[in-house]
Amino acid sequence: MKGLIYRDAFDIEYADTPEPAPEDTRSAIVKVTACGICGSDLHIYQGHGFSDEPGYCVGHEAVGEIVETGSGVSRFKSGDKVMISAAVGCGTCTACMAGRITHCETRGGRCYGLGHQLQGVQAEYAMVPVADFGLAKIPDGVSEDQALMLTDNLPTAWFGLKNADIQPGDRVAIVGCGPIGLMAVQGAFIMGASEVFAVDLVPERRAMAANLGAIALDADEAAAVIAERTGGKMADRVVECVGADPAIELSINLVRGAGTVSCIGVNQNMAFKFPMALAFIKGLTFRTGTCSVPEYWGELIPLIQAGKLAPEMTISHQMKLDEGAEAYRMFNARENGAMKMVLKP
Repeated sequence: MKGLIYRDAFDIEYADTPEPAPEDTRSAIVKVTACGICGSDLHIYQGHGFSDEPGYCVGHEAVGEIVETGSGVSRFKSGDKVMISAAVGCGTCTACMAGRITHCETRGGRCYGLGHQLQGVQAEYAMVPVADFGLAKIPDGVSEDQALMLTDNLPTAWFGLKNADIQPGDRVAIVGCGPIGLMAVQGAFIMGASEVFAVDLVPERRAMAANLGAIALDADEAAAVIAERTGGKMADRVVECVGADPAIELSINLVRGAGTVSCIGVNQNMAFKFPMALAFIKGLTFRTGTCSVPEYWGELIPLIQAGKLAPEMTISHQMKLDEGAEAYRMFNARENGAMKMVLKP
């Protein structure tokens, strides 16, 4: 089969890759009908990945149709149209069975496309381990594009919002208006935010946030404008969706005393100097972590079905899988309005 293979920094190749084989009787094989490039995939593309060994298939967001199930799979059958959770757990512990995969009690948590341990899903077919807990049927009233956003991006945005302790009437700042940031803007209003400040360096992304009702700000002006609009109190809650050192520092500066900063951007700088003195003086709550995707499906699917969330609005390009190398290049360069890149075999 064909897939997108990481060769080296800035070198993703559409090439032959081995057909996926079941890991055990609990596995399923899915024919991929659509897959997405996540912002965190750019870390791999830029040469700052999670594995030192090249030659693996990338990607952790996909939807498709089951073509094979093992004897240990009871909830799905061939022909089912499904969405694949980016997060994979052991499927046997209490936490995994509740959907809290990042708290897997056997430390069996994995993610697709970070190395050779679990091949990525930007391919024609994907192997899903522990399929009964790593898959969900695409529900009625949810489109394929919306289901694709449910495999990682939308639950991650929701996780970040919930970690921010948003209360009705809060002023909320979203730092970073990529796909996850824009979904967080939508979600913040649903949670009752009275004002949402959307901070980004890219004018086109700020315009999209403004169309969602946010007060769109460049990073250079964010602190002054928020201070003016809040009488110097600053934002009650901040959700950081970038992961870069300056974005984290800005988030801490934008939050009020005793406020909450929720950081969901991926930061790989082990030498980052957390401004502990400022955090201490402010008495702020700072949370971070990765999302257990299935944990939030029960909350998010009804919101999509009711038309309250439209995660698919972040999709800027629909391309063929064999155009994947170009899609990565465009996304990395933010070229031609590149936002959410969707690839189809």
